[in-house]
Amino acid sequence: MSIVLLGMNHKTAPVEMRERLAFDRESVIAALGHLIDHDALEEGLILSTCNRVEVVASAPGGFERGLERLTNFLCGASDISPGSVDAHVYRHTGPDAVAHVFRVASSLDSLVVGEPQILGQVKEAYQHAVNAGTVGRVLSQLMDRAISVARRVRNETAISQNPVSVSSVAVELASKIFGDLADKTVLLVGAGEMAELAAQSLMAAGSSRLIVTNRTAERADALAQRFGGGSVSFEAFYDVLPLADIVICSTGAPDYVVRHEDLKPVMKSRKKGPLLCVDISVPRNIDPAVASLENTFLFDVDDLESVIEANKREREKEARAAEAIIEVEVQHFISHLRALDIGPSVIEVKQLLSDMALAELKRNRKRLGVLNDEQEAAIKDILIPALVNKLSHPIIVHMRATARNGDRSGVLDELRKLMKLD
Repeated sequence: MSIVLLGMNHKTAPVEMRERLAFDRESVIAALGHLIDHDALEEGLILSTCNRVEVVASAPGGFERGLERLTNFLCGASDISPGSVDAHVYRHTGPDAVAHVFRVASSLDSLVVGEPQILGQVKEAYQHAVNAGTVGRVLSQLMDRAISVARRVRNETAISQNPVSVSSVAVELASKIFGDLADKTVLLVGAGEMAELAAQSLMAAGSSRLIVTNRTAERADALAQRFGGGSVSFEAFYDVLPLADIVICSTGAPDYVVRHEDLKPVMKSRKKGPLLCVDISVPRNIDPAVASLENTFLFDVDDLESVIEANKREREKEARAAEAIIEVEVQHFISHLRALDIGPSVIEVKQLLSDMALAELKRNRKRLGVLNDEQEAAIKDILIPALVNKLSHPIIVHMRATARNGDRSGVLDELRKLMKLD
C-alpha cells in the first residue's frame, strides 16, 4: 500500500496559513507536473478548497520518502519553510490515507458535516489530475472508490437530509407549512446578510417572487433586481404585506418593525393561506405577539438555532453510521489493491514455469524424433504457453487470496525453492 497524504484543513490551520498554501484552478495542473518525480512519487492529486489543502500520492519509494517529497513540494510551491507548517499539517499513509480520502469525499471531515459541495470539489480535483496526466493505476482506483463510497454514504444514511444553516432551515420550515413553494411570494424586510441568504434559498427552492423593502432604497432596488422581483419604500411595506406568503425580517432596528396591532387587520383582510414570519434580527424586529394571530407562524433566531442544533445532532448520529460504512469500504479497497499489486509476481510465476517447461523440452528433445519447423514452433508457441497458463492459474488464484490478507510473497518464495530442486 503505497498511498501517502499530506494536508491541512479548517481544524488544523488558520485561514491565513491555508490561503498561503492554496492552489487556484489555473495553477493546479502546472503544480502537479512539478510534484511527480517518478522516484519518490509516481502519481499525485491536489485538493484545494477554502477549508482544506491536501496532496495525495502514490509513493513507490516508501512512505517516508513520499511524505518528505510532499512536504518539500507544498512548502516550495508557497515559499514557506517546512518547519512553519509542521504544527498545522496532518500526514497519513496506507490504510489511514485511504480512510481519510473516503471521509473527505463523504463530507465527514467538512466544516458542516454532510454538505454536498465537497464531493463535486473532489471530482474536480480528480479531473485536474487526469488532465495533468498524474493519475495512474493506484490513484484512479482510489478516487473511483472514494466517489462510490461517498454516494453510498449519501444513499444509505440521512447525513445530508437535516438542514444546518439559517437559510436551509427557512426553506425547510416553509416546505413543511406550504408544501409546494412554486406560487409563494417572499417579502424581505431589511437586507441583512442572513435574511438575504434565506430569501435566496427560498427563491431557489421555487418561490415565485421576491419583494424587498429597506431603509436604503438603492439597496432594496439592487437586491430585488438580482432576483427579478420588486421593491417598495420602507414606509409602505404594510401595503404589500397582504401579498406575501413568507416574511423574512432583518433590519437592525432597535424595536419591533412588524407589530401585532398593525398585522392583525392585515391578516383579517388577507385572502391567502398561512403567513410564515422568520425574524433573524437581534434585537427582534417582529413582535412575538404576532404568533397568536390566526394562520400565522413566527420563528425567531432562537427557534432557528434550536432546529439547527437538533439537526446537527441528527447528522452526528448519521455520521456514525457513515463511519461504519467507510471502515468496511477501506478494508475492501485495501484487499483489492493488494490483489492488484501481485502483477509482477504473476509474471515471475509464469516465467518460472515457462523456463522449467523449456528446460524439460531441451532435455527430452531427442525423444520426440524429427519435427519440422511448424511443429517445433507449435510446441514452443502454443503447447508450452497453454501448459504454463493451466499450471499457473491455481497458483495465481491462491496468491491473490493470500495477498488480500497481507501476504504477497509466501507462495512465490515457495515456488522459487521448488524451481531450484533438481
